[in-house]
Amino acid sequence: MFLKVQLHWNVIIPPDNLDAKGLMLQRSIIVRLLEEFANKKATKDLGYFTALTTLEKIGEGKVRQNSGDVLFPVDFTCITFKLFRGEIIQGEVDKILKHGVIVKCGPVESCYLSHQKMSGYQYVPGENPVFMSDKLAKIDKGVSLRVMVLGTKWMEAERKFMALVSIDGDFLGPV
Repeated sequence: MFLKVQLHWNVIIPPDNLDAKGLMLQRSIIVRLLEEFANKKATKDLGYFTALTTLEKIGEGKVRQNSGDVLFPVDFTCITFKLFRGEIIQGEVDKILKHGVIVKCGPVESCYLSHQKMSGYQYVPGENPVFMSDKLAKIDKGVSLRVMVLGTKWMEAERKFMALVSIDGDFLGPV
């Protein structure tokens, strides 16, 4: 699900990027904010940072004693993407494993669909393994799947989410 969030971050500008012209200073602050936004990637509470939409306010800069850097408080609005339990999402099959499938959905690259949560599907081994249903529906690499999120887990070291998903339910499965 996409969330609209208002945040307050501090942006640090090195002295060599400071300029007497206000426009160049504002540009340096925005560029630095976009770099930090991209590097942050995701947080446990907000999910993945996808887009910075509006810059609300740039506060007055404060010079740091030791380095000479200037710290600017910045208020902005952004869009984040976070999966919630019970949510229906659509993703693409990335890997076929013997005991399940890895599905990618937006910035979430690890949605695991266990073979136990695929009623009526059987693993078919081979050069290109697939899961095949009794009704001849096929889950293969690159297939678009509609799934329901059963749970999510935040991986702090990798700064990413993992999800457990299911296709047991109405209107779920290959699209």
